[in-house]
Amino acid sequence: MSLRIAIDASRATAVQPTGTETYALRLIQALIHANEGLAQPFHFRIYFRDKPAARLFDSSIFVEQVHIPLPRLWTHLRLAAALWRRQHDMLFVPAHTLPFVFPGKAIVTAHDLGYKHFPDAHPTRQRLYLDATTRYSQARASIVLADSHATADDLARFYGTPRHKIRVIYPGVEDPPRATTSEQIQAVRKKYQLPQRYFLFLGTLQPRKNIARLVQAFAQWQAATADSETALVLAGGRGWLFDEGWLDGASNLHHTGYIDEADKTPLLAGALALVFPSLHEGFGFPVVEAMRCGTPVIASNTSSLPELVGDCGILVDPLDTAAIAAAMRRISEDERLRSDLGAHGRARAQRFNWGTAALQVLDSFAELGAGLR
Repeated sequence: MSLRIAIDASRATAVQPTGTETYALRLIQALIHANEGLAQPFHFRIYFRDKPAARLFDSSIFVEQVHIPLPRLWTHLRLAAALWRRQHDMLFVPAHTLPFVFPGKAIVTAHDLGYKHFPDAHPTRQRLYLDATTRYSQARASIVLADSHATADDLARFYGTPRHKIRVIYPGVEDPPRATTSEQIQAVRKKYQLPQRYFLFLGTLQPRKNIARLVQAFAQWQAATADSETALVLAGGRGWLFDEGWLDGASNLHHTGYIDEADKTPLLAGALALVFPSLHEGFGFPVVEAMRCGTPVIASNTSSLPELVGDCGILVDPLDTAAIAAAMRRISEDERLRSDLGAHGRARAQRFNWGTAALQVLDSFAELGAGLR
């Protein structure tokens, strides 16, 4: 008899997904696909808080989709109740929050512990919730998936998570269906009213993303190069604790707001470089997405980002605006460097794919399930 696995898909239906929501959606899609190829497939019962769009997931005889709506405390009340009513061999939550009370074994994903490194970058209530739920979840789970070795180290450091419980499984990024054309790049520039040359930041604008220092570095680059035509594009919605003052001090600054998923690849492909001096990342999807597009990357030399970039980008101290500005100058003035970094990054990005991630997660299901037989 195949193992029955409950999956929390509450984050997979977000209208404007960020990193955690994208992870949940793409990983569950890949799990369904990879499961079909197993000699003894698992049976997935996928639970939704919000009604999913038609065909969000492939149909499969091994998948049952269950919609159990509740606007608040869905995980701890509605999902928990469903787990008590119906038998499952294990629960998989592709985020940091397990129900406080539920039966059986569980696997949970820890994406990052940035709130431990930079507590002031989070609203107090949110930080306390993240800390409490992550502390409980890593202790309650039988296996904890970490997006990077940096996150695995943080779990051991801050919560004492036993290393034997942690599995480092890198998320993937989507391969574009075809090469991005100059017409697509131009159409996105026109849609968001952008100039021909621009540096790009992609992500939610919140304190952890280091937006103020990025804008200061861009202003220093402008002063050093006297370039008034190249822009800095901040592509992403305003997150918690956003401060309008972060955007002061530089000219030719474009804030697009949230970027439609279909526009992300041509926006990245048209950039001089992705500049991503984040203070802390558990994985950093924009970095790998940029490398996949052949776009040079300037990223922080901290947390998980060196794991992702390797020697295929320029790593800088995110607290040093002069270092960020100097990296921007190197990229803007050296066409050969841009070409080399783009080619090397594209090759490196191939190692981050959802198919591989799904197979590794299925291995974790099998490992935990072996102890249940």
